[in-house]
Amino acid sequence: MLRSSLLLASRSATIRRFVEHNPLTQRVVGRFVAGTGVDDALNTAAELVHSGLRVSLGHLGEDITEVAQVSTTVQAYESVLEALAEAGLAAAVEVSVKLSALGQSLRSDGERVATDAAYRICRAAGTAGTTVTLDMEDHTTVDSTLGILRTLRADFPWVGAVLQSYLRRTETDCAELAAEGTRVRLCKGAYQEPESVAFRSKNAVDHSYVRCLRTLMASSAYPMIATHDPRMIAIAGTLAAEHGRGPDEYEFQMLHGVRPDEHLRLARAGHTVRVYVPYGDDWYPYFMRRLAERPANVGFFLRSVTTRR
Repeated sequence: MLRSSLLLASRSATIRRFVEHNPLTQRVVGRFVAGTGVDDALNTAAELVHSGLRVSLGHLGEDITEVAQVSTTVQAYESVLEALAEAGLAAAVEVSVKLSALGQSLRSDGERVATDAAYRICRAAGTAGTTVTLDMEDHTTVDSTLGILRTLRADFPWVGAVLQSYLRRTETDCAELAAEGTRVRLCKGAYQEPESVAFRSKNAVDHSYVRCLRTLMASSAYPMIATHDPRMIAIAGTLAAEHGRGPDEYEFQMLHGVRPDEHLRLARAGHTVRVYVPYGDDWYPYFMRRLAERPANVGFFLRSVTTRR
C-alpha cells in the first residue's frame, strides 16, 4: 500500500511542488542525488572511484514533451563524458540513459528521435573511452527500448540494457539478450505495473530474479547484478563460482546512498561494484521511487522535513 501510494505521488504535481520547494528536503535528497551539475557528478564519481568503486552516472530527466529538450539532454551527456575523459575517470565511470529523456515517448517520430539522440551519446562515450547502459522504464517501453538497443549495438556492441525481474516477460528477454552476449543490468523493478504484466509478490519477483540470473551467468553475457538484497547477492556469488566467472566477468551494482557500507565490503572482498549516481535538476520522480523501495527511506525523509537541525 505504501509503495503504491509513493509511486502515485511520483506523478503528482502538487506533492512535487511541496517536496521541491521545501528546504528541509534537501538533506535527504542529497543522500540519493549527487547534485545538479557536472561538477557535482564528477566530484561524487571521483570520490567513489578513489575508494575502489566504479560508477554509472545518470542525468535525471524523463518523459520529455518537446523535441528541443532532447538536445539539452544530449548536450548534458556529451559534457559529462568529455569531463570524465579529461579527469581520467572514463575507465571507471560509464553513463546510464533513460530513453524517455531522449524523446522516446514523443507522439511524432519518438523512437527515431530517441535512437538518433542515443547514438550521439554512444559516440561521445566511445570517444571518451567508456560505455552506455540504456535504462528500462515502465512495461510499455520495453519493446521500443530493446529495439533501440539492438540498433545501437550494431555500431557500439558494448551498449548495455536493463531488465526488470518483476515483469512476466523478462525471463524470455533475458534469454535473448544473453544469447547475444549483451551487458545486462538485472534489477527487480521500481514502477507501478498491472498484475497482467508484472509479478506482485516479493517471492515471485525474487524467483524470477534468480531464474534470470542463472541464465545470464551461464551465457556469454556480462551480468550486472543490481540489488541490495543480501540473499540475491549471495546467490549471485554462488552462481558466478559455479560458472567459473572471475571478478572481471560480472559486477554488482547498487544505488548511491543505499547501503554504502555494503558497497565497500563487496569491493574489499574482491568484487567489482558499480554505484549508480544520479544528478540533475529533475530529481523528483527518481527520489520518490527510492522512497517507495524501502520503508526506512520514508522514515528518514519524514524526520528531515519535520526536524530542523
